[in-house]
Amino acid sequence: MVGTLTHRILVTGASGFVGTALLRLLEREHAGCKVFAFGHGEGQRNPIDLRDRDAVDGAVREIQPAALVHLAAVAAPSDARNAPRHAWDVNVTGTMNLAESVMRHAPEARFVYVGSSEAYGASFQGATGPLTENAPLRPVNVYGATKAAADLMIGQMSYDGLRAIRLRPFNHTGPGQSDTYVVSDFARQVAEIMLGKREPFIHVGNLEAERDFLDVRDVVRAYSIVAAQDFETGPDCIYNIASGRPRRIRDILGALIAQSGTGIEVREDPEKLRPNEIPVACGDASKARERLNWTPMVPFEQTLADVLGYWRSLR
Repeated sequence: MVGTLTHRILVTGASGFVGTALLRLLEREHAGCKVFAFGHGEGQRNPIDLRDRDAVDGAVREIQPAALVHLAAVAAPSDARNAPRHAWDVNVTGTMNLAESVMRHAPEARFVYVGSSEAYGASFQGATGPLTENAPLRPVNVYGATKAAADLMIGQMSYDGLRAIRLRPFNHTGPGQSDTYVVSDFARQVAEIMLGKREPFIHVGNLEAERDFLDVRDVVRAYSIVAAQDFETGPDCIYNIASGRPRRIRDILGALIAQSGTGIEVREDPEKLRPNEIPVACGDASKARERLNWTPMVPFEQTLADVLGYWRSLR
């Protein structure tokens, strides 16, 4: 790794929860970088559909990025499960369109592919500790399969010259996240009870699963490190972004209820149970600590307080 560069960074998926947090961080801490943001959807800044090969090609040719952080995806496992063909089109074909354009028009650019711990899937079963990047990709749901396929594709393209860095973040949350995700879903329900908007009971799925949770602000700090500095690229440049500590979903809910200071009854909702649930998922981020000098810094209790505060502020 050499010094910080003054260069052009392209962020896809910039209008999403994580993309918004990344843009804030880049603008605050890397003022020497010129950031280009691609969102998707009506009213978004620089809307682009990754499935439109010509549009992607023209945009990359015009911007000539020095680094690209690829966040755009069908990111909710439930959305991918409900529309699998769309998820494959966006998460795999869209990623291919983008990577091919970078190789054609910005071959020196670092391509930061943001994958997912969901790609490990069944490798978590029977694991005796946190998984390293060497664990096989054995996805058990549609979302994990699309992310694993794109991850492998980018790895293969790195042998053909794509200057790739692959990141595999584990579960992350923070203020502003959609209630499609478990922590935000719990926090919204707790906040509504605190505000007197609903009866004092909460609907839940499987509370016994354990997940490796991070604060989104720590996660985007990892993304910004590899985007704004000239790190080594190549087939071996794969990094888990993880805390290394599994947290039981039941304990997370209990912590939110305790922060609320309110008596809340917990009720199981069969519709919230996910198929192919992995009991424990945890990652080893030693490689990111050693090579990227990254480690999570935000206490999880603070993360929960901030998510709960966000939902309370929407009164």
